[in-house]
Amino acid sequence: MSTQLGGRPVYILTEGSSRNHGRDAQSMNITAAKAVAGAVRTTLGPKGMDKMLVDSIGDVVITNDGSTILKEMSIEHPVAKMMVEIAKTQDDEVGDGTTTTVIIAGELLKRAEDLLEQGIHPTVIVHGYRMAAEKALDILQSFAITIKPTDMKTLKKIAETAMAGKGVEAARSLLCDLVAKAVTVVAESDGTVDVGNIKIEKKVGGSIEESEIIMGIVIDKERVHPGMPAKITKAKVLLLNAPVEFTKTEVDAEIMITHPDQLQAFVNEEERMTKMIAEKIIKTGANVVICQKAIHDIAQHYLSKAGILAIRRVKSSDMDKLARATGATVVSSIDAISAKELGYAGIVEERKVSGEEMIFVEECKNPKAITLIIRGGTEHVVAEYERAIEDAIRVVSTVVEDKKYVPGGGAPEIELSLRLREYAPAVGGRVQLAIEAFATALEIIPRTLAENAGLDPIDMVVALRSVHEKGQKSFGLNVFEGKPVDMLKEGVIEPLRVKTQAISGAVEAAGMILRIDDNITSAKSAAPATPGGMGEMGGMGM
Repeated sequence: MSTQLGGRPVYILTEGSSRNHGRDAQSMNITAAKAVAGAVRTTLGPKGMDKMLVDSIGDVVITNDGSTILKEMSIEHPVAKMMVEIAKTQDDEVGDGTTTTVIIAGELLKRAEDLLEQGIHPTVIVHGYRMAAEKALDILQSFAITIKPTDMKTLKKIAETAMAGKGVEAARSLLCDLVAKAVTVVAESDGTVDVGNIKIEKKVGGSIEESEIIMGIVIDKERVHPGMPAKITKAKVLLLNAPVEFTKTEVDAEIMITHPDQLQAFVNEEERMTKMIAEKIIKTGANVVICQKAIHDIAQHYLSKAGILAIRRVKSSDMDKLARATGATVVSSIDAISAKELGYAGIVEERKVSGEEMIFVEECKNPKAITLIIRGGTEHVVAEYERAIEDAIRVVSTVVEDKKYVPGGGAPEIELSLRLREYAPAVGGRVQLAIEAFATALEIIPRTLAENAGLDPIDMVVALRSVHEKGQKSFGLNVFEGKPVDMLKEGVIEPLRVKTQAISGAVEAAGMILRIDDNITSAKSAAPATPGGMGEMGGMGM
């Protein structure tokens, strides 16, 4: 980029920097965003396809989860990265609908490109899109359906919709039961759900049908000593965040030993102090000790003799879940150990799962933290099952919190498209064109569902419009039968928040991208510019 001073060029950017501005910049940005949307578009819906992603060290991920695909892709373009960010936000907020968000954002930009070519200013388009989004959110609220958090039948249908097309069809009914039960167990009385209290433990081996829910916590550890009992019933559980061993003083000190007897006395004193720690634990009445730190060999011996089952080096996150499940308090000091800090579990048992020992802490009185064990034939299969189940858990917890859902299968998008077309003439002016473009853009969802199922997208969209014009708001596309059906009767339903967040996120991203009219890329190495060295930069007279 350069300007003129007395006929001589003055260079502003360093050599190697580049600049695109005006329509060129807008066109490049929209193309990058559309490319990202195109990359995930084929994964949408129950007949969506999967992507295989191989990273630089050869690790393979096979998935059709939009957020995972975008996260694993090595994306360079800054606008493309913005599309990845809206998918991440959608995933963080709701757990599902990431592909929908990116597809809508890409289509909004595609429609905006047509308006830009007609000479409509980007700020007018952004204003129209925002007005359309506000109206769309109001319309969604008006036909959302209220659910009771105890309505297990509806919660299972919501989980089933979230898992559609994610490779779990063989055991979808079982998994939906597990997900709905898991969310309702950990839900608080005020309806809030901390999905962090649902632990998912993957195990390769067996089949998906062998997956189960444990009313407690499963830890991928084994007993510290073979002499300890493998099973404890009516367990009194001590959770300890302190080492069960003699700890060295933090003060630097030296001990001068001048005789072998002194060394033996020092060793004996260490053993005596470790034994005292073990005796303190035994006196509490605990018969299960779960420690976040180390357990000394001598302490293991005394605990084993007392019939205590002990586990060591348990993760901090698992300790928190164990505290929620058993009602125990995590004790951070050996001196603070007492019987009142103990929790309860009906059974604590070491079992072999796929040839590896695991500790099962179950039959807790009122577990507020539980575990789902997911089984599958290969590591890639189990990983994809886990992603599907995580999405379903997030979606069901969203419905339990918000108590609102809408029909799926493209029904909300078609209804919004029709209603926004009715609304646009009332606004008038150039903004009307932007609102109509927004309405057309929303039809990309049923269109994509049809394309991915091998159906004619134009015929399907026309058929959907026809039934919606007759007032049948809940009709969406049945991709298996290739015709519009009542999604509520079919049980294809989604949380309201999936749709509202998708529209909000897509509009925000599209608005930000459309407002950019200058791309200035700095040089990778800041070498000093030489006269005439930036002649090919496409300078702008200023």
